[in-house]
Amino acid sequence: MRVAAVYKWARGVDGATVHADGTVQWRVTKMVAGEDDHAVLAVAQALAGDSDGSVVGLTIGDGDASWALARGVTETVSVADAPSLTDEAATAEILAAAVTSLGGVDVVAVGDAEEHPGVAVALAGKLGWGVVAGVTRAAVTGGRVAAVRRVGDVEETVSAATPVVLGVAAEAAEPKAPGMKELLAARKRPVTTTTLADLGLDPVDPVDQRGTRVPEVTAARLFDGEPADAARALVAALRNEGVLR
Repeated sequence: MRVAAVYKWARGVDGATVHADGTVQWRVTKMVAGEDDHAVLAVAQALAGDSDGSVVGLTIGDGDASWALARGVTETVSVADAPSLTDEAATAEILAAAVTSLGGVDVVAVGDAEEHPGVAVALAGKLGWGVVAGVTRAAVTGGRVAAVRRVGDVEETVSAATPVVLGVAAEAAEPKAPGMKELLAARKRPVTTTTLADLGLDPVDPVDQRGTRVPEVTAARLFDGEPADAARALVAALRNEGVLR
């Protein structure tokens, strides 16, 4: 089984400043390792180990390929001219084209980040594959992927046929990060680079972000007192609003 582990594909939200007028300024635009990226790599390596397969790392833009190379990945690809995007669909399109160009990929593992929740699903849509989100660990069972995810306080195992995209969510911090020696050695290893043109993609127009604002909402009403009294007050209010008759 060949698994593509996607890492350093987005900017860190702590690099953004939201001004009083709602405009957003990015102080740092560099692609950084997301909080789920180490879990992505762990899931990819587990699947490859179960199936006597391999892991290929995939990053975009100025993502540092040595991050994965220092963590045991021997092959990694970078889409060097991919821009820093806020458009999740455009990011997914670039990743999908890169995965397709690799050929022979059975599973794509990508961070199921809270800041970018649409990328894993959009990536699956672009590839035409199935997707399992919120995955914490995975194994190969009977030629299928057994993906474990947490739903509330219950663990759920989903059996998925390949090819499939796994949106991976970390449950804890990385147990042990590589040291300086491993990082320096990783930077000497070869990296395959490609471009948007190589992937058959046109240059991506950045999203014109005009600003952000808090939506106007109706103030909530609270009904205090004894449960029976609160319930009667709630029903009366709903009838006044025309919700109940």
